[in-house]
Amino acid sequence: MDIKGFWKDVLSQNRAEMPKYFRDDAVIRWHCSNEQFEVAEYIRANCDYPGKWDGEIERIEEIGNSITSVVRVFSADRATSFHVVSFIKFNEDLIVEMDEYWSDDGKVPEWRREMGIGKPIH
Repeated sequence: MDIKGFWKDVLSQNRAEMPKYFRDDAVIRWHCSNEQFEVAEYIRANCDYPGKWDGEIERIEEIGNSITSVVRVFSADRATSFHVVSFIKFNEDLIVEMDEYWSDDGKVPEWRREMGIGKPIH
């Protein structure tokens, strides 16, 4: 499976190319918002997302027929950013299941700042 090509097409909202990565009966789940999508719905959600976006792959792990990816996604103006962790199962180089966990990037909560623990990753 071409995970880098997949993310390039997702991040550029390339509606024409995205279907080639999925088996027709693939299931996509966004657990943080309790949603399950068919392929066409997933593509619509990504491509009709308001505004333009970009991103960078931070990590890819592949074991057998599974890929885990961590991607930072940000708006084109970089005003907002998110991280998504994707657990992808594929068969014959096509995605059959994808479980994603999306999170807004943000500041450390006040209660932890008050504790004076931790430090920035970057």
